[in-house]
Amino acid sequence: MISNTILELLHQYGYLIFYFAFSLGPFGIPIPNEITIISGAILSHTGVIHSWTTYFCILSGLLTAITLAYFAGKIFGPRLKHKFQHNKHFIKAELMLSKRGNWAMCIGLFIPLVRYVLPLVIGLSGISYRKFALVSYSSALLWTITYFTAGIYFGSPILSALTQWRNPH
Repeated sequence: MISNTILELLHQYGYLIFYFAFSLGPFGIPIPNEITIISGAILSHTGVIHSWTTYFCILSGLLTAITLAYFAGKIFGPRLKHKFQHNKHFIKAELMLSKRGNWAMCIGLFIPLVRYVLPLVIGLSGISYRKFALVSYSSALLWTITYFTAGIYFGSPILSALTQWRNPH
């Protein structure tokens, strides 16, 4: 069970496991953010771990990841842009960003994988850090609160139903 794995990792690394799961997500950590945040919320709700510490580690990890991706786009922009200028996904992302701007930045955080690629594209596109931070950090706050709250209120019943379904004793 995923919660058991998270408990083992918590025992070894403490709450930083939530920070690292989110901040290293774009670099190949194979744990989906949605599962991690909901599991953290469930464990918080049951009193196994502290809610605010868990939430702060999740939010700060996500903010670190999207900020690093943004600055990677800014720093390596010309080189990356030249490399990807003919890639259809990159062209589509740039077009969506130019047409939809703030909405693309906001909604992109709710889509797995896109939440880590979009800040890179935003950095490449020359959008100012101030605008990026205002829209993306607000969206990250909204995304993490939504999933953490969903995990608290809906996670335990879903988890117990899944456990009963897998083990029908």
